[in-house]
Amino acid sequence: MVTPNGEGVAVRDVRRSFGPVQAVRGISLRAAPGEVTALVGPNGAGKTTLLLILATLLTPDAGELRVAGHDPVTEPDAVRARMGWSPDFFGMYDNLTAREYLEFFAAAYRLPRAAARDRAAELLELARLAEYGDQPVHVLSRGQKQRLALTRALVHRPAVLLLDEPAAGLDPHSRVELRVLLRRLAAEGAAVLVSSHILSDLEEMADRVVFVDQGVTVGEHHMSDLPRVERRTWRIRALDHGALVAALSGRGRPESSWVDVELESEQAAAELVAELVGKGVMVTAFAPVGGALEAAYLELVDEDAPVQQIVLHPVQQEVRR
Repeated sequence: MVTPNGEGVAVRDVRRSFGPVQAVRGISLRAAPGEVTALVGPNGAGKTTLLLILATLLTPDAGELRVAGHDPVTEPDAVRARMGWSPDFFGMYDNLTAREYLEFFAAAYRLPRAAARDRAAELLELARLAEYGDQPVHVLSRGQKQRLALTRALVHRPAVLLLDEPAAGLDPHSRVELRVLLRRLAAEGAAVLVSSHILSDLEEMADRVVFVDQGVTVGEHHMSDLPRVERRTWRIRALDHGALVAALSGRGRPESSWVDVELESEQAAAELVAELVGKGVMVTAFAPVGGALEAAYLELVDEDAPVQQIVLHPVQQEVRR
């Protein structure tokens, strides 16, 4: 069990520049204990820079931060003792065995030797790497190394977990296991802040989402309160694909077994279903492409849709006061 801290992650108006480049221009967010918070935004939005600051690896130019109740700038040791960090790429000690790798980090967190051995064995089982425990790290595949790096972040049972692209290199089965693991850690009281471009995974695991763009927070929502995006692509399947294509009269983009159609609203989708059924087309599937999180994200990065269209959740407005 993780140790509940009652604090999680709190960020207020954090800024960080690299010379003339303003990587983070004013990000504010909260990641509460017992929840998985998704950090979503396009490349260059400032996500990794923010996570590096929270992980005590960069110093902000301005702003206020707390990780598990401690300031990463003035109390880095206290933060590291309570925080687990898994970057998108983590250097490995290739000549160590997988077991030695985990025991090394357990020793770095001052776990007694016997406890370190037990924890390493537990984490190898968790990562489905028990059979590779006495093999050198360099024989592992990329996905296996990714799982090992993630369990390394859990070795000291952190109260806050910071993850940058944790699903990179994972096969579909491992991605499902990752979602289950993060939900379990949150249920045990951890505050999990995760950045990923695999939005379908985030939608299934996250309680809340924070949208960032161009170094600023542009939205913070509970997953159940995501802003509705009217214009979306809908995917249609029918028993007779040729009849479906003919009934749509050139509308949409036909593929081998479905047709994608851009529609202005759910009302337009309902009317199209009625139209197809009226023409005798036996529709077997009719649904938007992607989930609500993906739709909101695509609205965010649409060059013709200014970021202000993503309305701030009241929680975010409170943080900014």
